[in-house]
Amino acid sequence: MSEKFKSGFIAIIGRPNVGKSTFMNQMIGEKIAIMSDKAQTTRNRIQGVLTTDDAQIVFIDTPGIHKPKHRLGDFMVKVAEDTLNEVDAVLFMINAEEGYGKGDQYILDRLQKVRSPVFLVINKIDLVHPDDLLPLIDRYKDKYQFEEIIPISAWQGNNLPRLLDELKKRIPEGPQYYPDDHVTDHPERFIISELIREKVLVLTREEIPHSIAVVIENIEQRQSNTVLIQATIVTERKSQKGIMIGKQGSMLKTIGQKARGDIETLLGSKVYLELWVKVKKDWRNNQSQLHEFGFRHDEY
Repeated sequence: MSEKFKSGFIAIIGRPNVGKSTFMNQMIGEKIAIMSDKAQTTRNRIQGVLTTDDAQIVFIDTPGIHKPKHRLGDFMVKVAEDTLNEVDAVLFMINAEEGYGKGDQYILDRLQKVRSPVFLVINKIDLVHPDDLLPLIDRYKDKYQFEEIIPISAWQGNNLPRLLDELKKRIPEGPQYYPDDHVTDHPERFIISELIREKVLVLTREEIPHSIAVVIENIEQRQSNTVLIQATIVTERKSQKGIMIGKQGSMLKTIGQKARGDIETLLGSKVYLELWVKVKKDWRNNQSQLHEFGFRHDEY
């Protein structure tokens, strides 16, 4: 290990389909398909860990930066914004082929509050003519004081070494937080559970109060880019269980269908979603069950 070993945390933000997952796999050097069985105990979603001879960079996905359409969305945006000020740098990734969009402006507005250095990473440059790149850079550089603007192709690996070198310059000297072979934690487990919970609240409306939790029992990567997800919806009363299951299972089936669509968008994979409903009386006041379900006491 180098005498001046560096370590730091980097947040990645951007609209859907900008290539964050491809970027992550290229930086780490393997496809991230392994999921930890460690309980999710915080709201931070560590997506990937890159360890080299002289540095360790922990990439954090922040999918909460979007225009919120409900209170859950407001909460996730706040968590994401708080995360952006706790990292050593932020990568704002855009798709060179799509160019500037309203979703990017929404993120740029949020970035005005960020104190960490922000890099503009223009991905998928292999899909556009080089002459189209300079006007795109000009449009963005006038909208924010970026630390650096770096065009890349995550798919082909173009310019990733330069980006890595620039990140290493910005992160401080520090310890190695994770073992050499540690590449990922559960990046999506909490988000998946919230997407399912949101569908329960939307579809049952006032019939089901906010006294439910969703526990992800199993996430399993299968062949042909498919993911099996098994989850339990926990509620406090038998009457609520009946409402969520519905006549001949119709409500639970609809919840699953609606949630699966959002989860497939999140993961970029075909999803098989299996749902169960269980009653845990007064679970919100039971500290051991709160911990079991992945809730931190200081957040509620």
